[in-house]
Amino acid sequence: MGRESIEGGELSSPLVAEKNDGVCASGGGGGQSGGSSATGVVVLSTLVAVSGSYVFGSAVGYSSPAQSGIMDEQGLTVAEYSLFGSILTIGAMIGALVSGKIADYIGRSGAMGLSEILCLAGWLIIVFSKVNWCLDLGRLLVGCGMGLLSYVVPVYIAEITPKNLRGGFTTVHQLMICCGVSLTYLIGAFVNWRALALIGTIPCLVQLLGIFFIPESPRWLAKIGRERECETALQRLRGENADISQEAAEIRDYTETLQQLSEASFLDLFQPQYARSLIVGVGLMVLQQFGGVNGIAFYASSIFISAGFSGSLGTIAMVAVQIPMTALGVVLMDKSGRRPLLLVSAAGTCLGCFLVGLSFVLQDLQEWTEITPISALVGVLVYTGSFSLGMGGIPWVIMSEEPSSSFQASVA
Repeated sequence: MGRESIEGGELSSPLVAEKNDGVCASGGGGGQSGGSSATGVVVLSTLVAVSGSYVFGSAVGYSSPAQSGIMDEQGLTVAEYSLFGSILTIGAMIGALVSGKIADYIGRSGAMGLSEILCLAGWLIIVFSKVNWCLDLGRLLVGCGMGLLSYVVPVYIAEITPKNLRGGFTTVHQLMICCGVSLTYLIGAFVNWRALALIGTIPCLVQLLGIFFIPESPRWLAKIGRERECETALQRLRGENADISQEAAEIRDYTETLQQLSEASFLDLFQPQYARSLIVGVGLMVLQQFGGVNGIAFYASSIFISAGFSGSLGTIAMVAVQIPMTALGVVLMDKSGRRPLLLVSAAGTCLGCFLVGLSFVLQDLQEWTEITPISALVGVLVYTGSFSLGMGGIPWVIMSEEPSSSFQASVA
């Protein structure tokens, strides 16, 4: 088996699990027997893992409802608060850069535990902060933990679930991120910023304690040579009476083959046959991140207030739109296809941005001022609903599927 077949999807290493062929996020196709059902241990392990997804969402959603309270109490300028809001993404970049190495070195459970320690420390620093640099330090630590979680949670879920259930289980990650953002908006409308940060520690503690009751990833255990522990974890995940011999053999074959192959160079990615896949995958991620999502998510409350609408009512309306639209996107993703859903979602986010921008232009011109608050509200809600429908999750899925199909075509 050559490197081409490995890259072609049999032993590839995408960040997001592929739903159609069941390729595991850490690599390896067909690792689980197709007819397996979800045991209680798989469900419990998934719930513990997606507690980290909720932490991710709560970190993203924190700065919008907390803005007015922090700026008033700490005396921050708009520029200083912008630093506080955006430093989260800097921490996330740092965490994401080292996430793969950490998850391979200390395991998936260990990486989740480390990320929650960072998030827990960050939230507590924010709760007890008296000076501006403490706020920024706490936000940076939360971002580092968030970057780790963004990688290890979907990988862990993909590695423990049977391949016939993997697609549905991995979408829970995106759904819980949405729940974290939405509920933080909602709770932030009723509590002050210190209490909201303290509430943010609860899901951190849930996952930190929960990892002591869930098994480690069998694939990671096999990768580091702990075969007996791999089989024990696999048996626990599949049930006491389940026959795991075939799945365990496939995991061993995958691990042995992977060890025999030299690692591909980063420059191999830029070969001509991968150009289309690279442009599509990276282009979609650029569109997702530069399409205004962070501006809307971080400053939704400020947008509503500036437009003359109630910040609390606006954020509650966002919650009412965001969760149902994310759930609808999960249902439609496999039924309608990625491309149509992505086109509708992209058009909706464009329209939402236009309506928000139009409301402020009219406000500056002192024209139709009576409709500017409604225009801002409708724009933010259209943007949020459209982004949740497809742009939030589909680029990750397509980015993992496009290279696989391209690699397979090149081999053929």
